[in-house]
Amino acid sequence: MPRTVTILGATGSIGRSTRAVIAENPGRLRIAALVAGRDAAGLARIARETGASFAAIADEGQAAALAAALAGSGIRHGAGREAVLEAVSLDSDIVVSAISGAAGLEATFAALTPGRVVALANKESLVCAGAAVMARASAVGARILPLDSEHNALFQVLGAEPISAIRTMTLTASGGPFRTWPAEKIAAATPEQALAHPNYAMGAKITIDSASMMNKGLELIEASFLFGLGADQLDVLVHPQQIVHGLVTFRDGSVSAGMAVPDMRVAAAHCLGVDGRLDAPPSRFLDLVAAGPLAFERPDLARFPALRLAIAALAEGGAMPAVLNAANEIAVEAFLERRIAFPAIPALVEAVCVQMTGAFLSPPSDVTEALAVDHDARNRTRSLLSGGRFTVT
Repeated sequence: MPRTVTILGATGSIGRSTRAVIAENPGRLRIAALVAGRDAAGLARIARETGASFAAIADEGQAAALAAALAGSGIRHGAGREAVLEAVSLDSDIVVSAISGAAGLEATFAALTPGRVVALANKESLVCAGAAVMARASAVGARILPLDSEHNALFQVLGAEPISAIRTMTLTASGGPFRTWPAEKIAAATPEQALAHPNYAMGAKITIDSASMMNKGLELIEASFLFGLGADQLDVLVHPQQIVHGLVTFRDGSVSAGMAVPDMRVAAAHCLGVDGRLDAPPSRFLDLVAAGPLAFERPDLARFPALRLAIAALAEGGAMPAVLNAANEIAVEAFLERRIAFPAIPALVEAVCVQMTGAFLSPPSDVTEALAVDHDARNRTRSLLSGGRFTVT
């Protein structure tokens, strides 16, 4: 019997990579249900192509469009929060959680049921409520596998080694499109320039986060919960070739690297294979000679202050990572709408974090608490934006 897969974020870049791996392994994997945010036409097309039994669109306003696009297909469908949770509740062996942003938190938490594997690409679930998510997975016997390429590499490198054997873990970053840009040029960057990622084709929000290096900061926070490590055990190196995705330094001084071509289908295949490796086509095998020299450098926290803010939020703990994430989502949205300049993204995030420092001493214990913090931080961010201090005049 093939393993069944539910994809949350089916129309996004992770969804595409997941579907590609499933298509390569028709005898071992099949799609059970699909969830998308707003793209009703894309969701319907994918549901028809894959033979999904259920399709859910998060945006209730797209209900009629989805119904029309699926007319005559026999595929059950729904729209809104309840439909998303229904999709998650359906029987499946693996849930791929790839809804972007804090919007994926509730669905990810609901996906944690006994015996199920959750392939986690929604880093915000752990950033906003990491302690609660990991505790829930442990309590019910669910298994979380990291689908982000860096965390997946670290997970594979670690293998059966105990966490106590680790001295440090290092996540690598491409450096984004502004890696070599001087500060004054970064300050004038347009959304189009920020969206020009050198290695990956991703959604707009995560691509902007890569350009600011906030994405790497969020990944550090995610890693702390996934692997149970302190802030002082986590590090970042800029590696523009993106061949080495993560490094584990063990207590005895040995270092192991997780390496692969920069292709999200590699991590997706590992998660979908669970305990049995899937075969990949030749294009996804790494040729180190063809890859050329591999370079590494320290991130410049002066030019990329978003990473500094994320490191500080991780060190502070409590609900500060959730505050950081919420403020960043609103700031990125404002930048893409050309309401603020690129440097205003970290400036706005920092202002919200300063405003809320000390307000939350404990990390959220459940989804409700996490969403309350997220709501508060978003409102404060919007309030600062409306004041005009950060907006482009």
